[in-house]
Amino acid sequence: FNTLNSISTLVLLKQTDRANAMLSRLSSFLRYTLVNESTGMVTVAQEIETLKLYLEIEKMRFEDRLRPHFTIDKSVMRAHLPSLLLQPLIENAVYHGIEPRVEPGEISIDIYTSRNRVHAVLRNPFEERSTHHSGNKMAIDNIRERLQLHFDAEASLETRIRENVYQVHIVLPYVKATA
Repeated sequence: FNTLNSISTLVLLKQTDRANAMLSRLSSFLRYTLVNESTGMVTVAQEIETLKLYLEIEKMRFEDRLRPHFTIDKSVMRAHLPSLLLQPLIENAVYHGIEPRVEPGEISIDIYTSRNRVHAVLRNPFEERSTHHSGNKMAIDNIRERLQLHFDAEASLETRIRENVYQVHIVLPYVKATA
């Protein structure tokens, strides 16, 4: 919805090239989400592709203020995880960590393996006024439920705030895609 509002604003401002570019990116993102339904499993590589599509849209909104940084261990690219598991976290990172700021902020996504587990760590700037937004809690609760559904007690999600950085750490079993 934020993207549609941004596109509407660009149209009103007669910035049609930017509006068309944003519509194209939104179309790619929506097409991907329809192909990989949210109840299914995807590879880490596919999930990263989705995150990058989403962040391209947000980058058009926030320009240089949004600085995404990916560190992905190559050995984890074929591991399975629930489709769109990380996207709500990125959306919250933009909403709570980038949008309220005037200065640029980095959203970092690190995914690696350790002891036959996949670790996904997301970090974003933290603004004190963001702590009471119910949307963040709902996203975290939803992701916990999805992890429980797919992996039972073998997966976990922890959050913490340290030195003005909000961090989410997800751990799940390493299940490698076949083919």
